[in-house]
Amino acid sequence: MLAVFLTVPLLGAMMLLDSPIDPQPLSFKEPPLLLGVLQPNTKLRQAERLFENQLVGPESIAHIGDVMFTGTADGRVVKLENGEVETIARFGSGPCKTRDDEPACGRPLGIRAGPNGTLFVADAYKGLFEVNPWKREVKLLLSSETPIEGRKMSFVNDLTVTRDGRKIYFTDSSSKWQRRDYLLLVMEGTDDGRLLEYDTETKEVKVLLDHLRFPNGVQLSPAEDFVLVAELTMARIRRFYVSGLMKGGADLFVENLPGFPDNIRASSSGGYWVGMSTIRSNPGFSMLDFLSERPYLKRMIFKLFSQETVMKFVPRYSLVLELSDSGAFRRSLHDPDGQVAAYVSEGHEHDGHLYLGSFRSPFLCRLRLQSA
Repeated sequence: MLAVFLTVPLLGAMMLLDSPIDPQPLSFKEPPLLLGVLQPNTKLRQAERLFENQLVGPESIAHIGDVMFTGTADGRVVKLENGEVETIARFGSGPCKTRDDEPACGRPLGIRAGPNGTLFVADAYKGLFEVNPWKREVKLLLSSETPIEGRKMSFVNDLTVTRDGRKIYFTDSSSKWQRRDYLLLVMEGTDDGRLLEYDTETKEVKVLLDHLRFPNGVQLSPAEDFVLVAELTMARIRRFYVSGLMKGGADLFVENLPGFPDNIRASSSGGYWVGMSTIRSNPGFSMLDFLSERPYLKRMIFKLFSQETVMKFVPRYSLVLELSDSGAFRRSLHDPDGQVAAYVSEGHEHDGHLYLGSFRSPFLCRLRLQSA
């Protein structure tokens, strides 16, 4: 999530001037040219906005039948049906008005439909939950307070669930920085993120991949033999094999993406949708690429700008990329100025439409794929 700020680690972090930060140099290849499949277009501008000003930050989307669900910035899990927004769950409490309220309020991020008419939800601060949206029942599966191999989970992000509901694969973006401090995580470039597995029957938790840089979206393959995980600050997607001859192994699924990957979701073609809130322009200028090997500049920027100042300078370029089952670029959908679809975090396909989640916008979008 939150890939938009990566063009602008750029200008900021939250004015926590007394917080220790030691930016680590990253290394990028030259971004791919925006040509061919990646040629800029305005296809995302064909989307319609739904529930405008009725919810904020619908990061991730799930359907049970034709009923839609999402989590919002004020800590709610909501049902979206017949033009109405109905709260079905809260994992925290409090006023939920500012970023400082988030730890108490909670922040639902990744959301998935399970096999038994329930929802599985990753809350950045609280952990993993199962929600029965029809009975308004909430079950805590794994608390963020539970240390995993001696380290706490500070930033639970996204999840993907096996068809039988037995295994949940999820990301913890950092054991140091919380979601409200994501810019510090971006600025520092730490490799303290993990891909984990939770068994809903045995309650066992395993670390599958460690030393990841801002692991974000996750997605099981159709055959459930591997899990994809977006490594946001490295502009790449890694693959971990959970069954078959390669079980326990890992490799790169795709690297040097044209933007910074957020959530990954399955496409009807057998490939994957990857949401990106900002791109690595080529031709053009990508600030993160420029700053990646200049930690001294990051350190200086960190001391000068607040998050709200940063937001005023953020270019709103939304991109949803469809990858093939082998990781090749299949097609790209753009909104170069974020005029319609801003701060895109996810592309969720359902019934011929692509629903666009957003970590910040006060609406979600729906795009008819046949016309895109």
